[in-house]
Amino acid sequence: MSSCRIVIHDEVNFKVENLSVDVRRKIANKLKFQVPYARYLPQYKLGRWDGTVGFFGLGGSGYINHLDVVLQVLTEQGVEVAEIKDNRETHNLKFSKIDENYFAAKSWPKGHPAEGEPIVLRDYQVETINNFLDNPQALQEVATGAGKTIITACLSHITEKLGRTLVIVPNKSLVTQTEEDYVNCGLDVGVYFGDRKELGRTHTICTWQSLNILDKRNKDGQSVLSLAEFLDDVKTIIIDEVHQAKAEVLKKLLTQNLKNAPLRWGLTGTIPKEQFEFQSILASLGPVIGNISAKELQDKGVLSKCHVNVLQMIDTVAHRDYQSELKYLTTDEGRLEYIGKLVDSVSESGNTLILVDRISAGEKLLSLLPEAVFVKGDVKLADRKDAYDEIKEGTNKIIIATYGVAAVGINIPRIFNLILLEPGKSFVRVIQSIGRGIRKAQDKDFVQIWDVTSTCKYAKRHLTSRKKFYKEAEYPFTIEKVDWQK
Repeated sequence: MSSCRIVIHDEVNFKVENLSVDVRRKIANKLKFQVPYARYLPQYKLGRWDGTVGFFGLGGSGYINHLDVVLQVLTEQGVEVAEIKDNRETHNLKFSKIDENYFAAKSWPKGHPAEGEPIVLRDYQVETINNFLDNPQALQEVATGAGKTIITACLSHITEKLGRTLVIVPNKSLVTQTEEDYVNCGLDVGVYFGDRKELGRTHTICTWQSLNILDKRNKDGQSVLSLAEFLDDVKTIIIDEVHQAKAEVLKKLLTQNLKNAPLRWGLTGTIPKEQFEFQSILASLGPVIGNISAKELQDKGVLSKCHVNVLQMIDTVAHRDYQSELKYLTTDEGRLEYIGKLVDSVSESGNTLILVDRISAGEKLLSLLPEAVFVKGDVKLADRKDAYDEIKEGTNKIIIATYGVAAVGINIPRIFNLILLEPGKSFVRVIQSIGRGIRKAQDKDFVQIWDVTSTCKYAKRHLTSRKKFYKEAEYPFTIEKVDWQK
């Protein structure tokens, strides 16, 4: 029997030494995952890429959270691990369990459904926090609207004794939303994004894009502050809406720049179904240890119940490919005029949010709905907040937004109607988008969701995927075909 040596470099990375190339190749193949859309990408078409993503190098390097797979292959190949050398720094990662009164001395802020009342954690929030405290590297799937920010604030406060906390969120709006909760809980918090770059705080909230820009500017000589200096003494990393961690830049940050942080936790409402995406999150953060579904929270009365009205517009036009079909579905004036009338009618029953894929579709709908507001990528953060705040107090307001801006993490509880214009077949996008609507408000416990689609070839295929998502999430839905050209 041959033997090898495993060297653990840090909290994420390890290397297997004295292992034959043949066995290393077997491990690499075991940890290689197909990208389903690879055949459409230029590098695959040109033969420069095999269409897979790998998590173990032929040199013997891999990620600690894949060690179980590596050890399985070694056993199968009759290879014994003669030595494990662990170079990780020693930390005291034992924490006392908390209960629902952890933040009870603080009160919920203005605008919260429980405004003015003590912050008493819900049972599932306590369970989620205690699960994390038992598992230094872990991921939990917690439905949108469950109060992930207060969970994050608790974890940050509990782990202060170790060092700094870095909270990474996917967009600018979520930076300021998260900051508000941290301030309300009395935490020493700063933000790092755009024009606000606050240093020297115990807890820092930022986007991964801001960290990437800081790194690039320092390397180009445009910033005195280096990424390493900015991340100094960070012992806890918390990623909100962690499905964004599939981004290669964020994976690099977590497995290289932040490789020595012992506590790494992720929260998301949607764990990606594709293995190549999930394995990236596993490598960066850890295994899934808990799940709280939207249906559970609807049954508890925490989230609004919903009904999905699938409106399948009858289209007889044939298209050569998906892109040309999507262009027709999101730019055809007749279709958009019909959708505009639908929005106008639906909005009479309460505030309405419309999510669109294309800016051109949003602009056309805006011209048809002059009372509406269109929130897209170039709209300033303050203007976005003004638009969202109008819905807090107003009635029959209409917001049009791109999926990229509003489908993740935006907290607008008083949405009574959510209209998804051609939401596609991405599980993450569809379920996250519905999450915008099912948040509960004082005067709302139900939301009508409209899935506006077509009988065209690709739209029909995508609807088949979405119907599976709706069934899996236990969202009731009905399908109606409409001849909009009558």
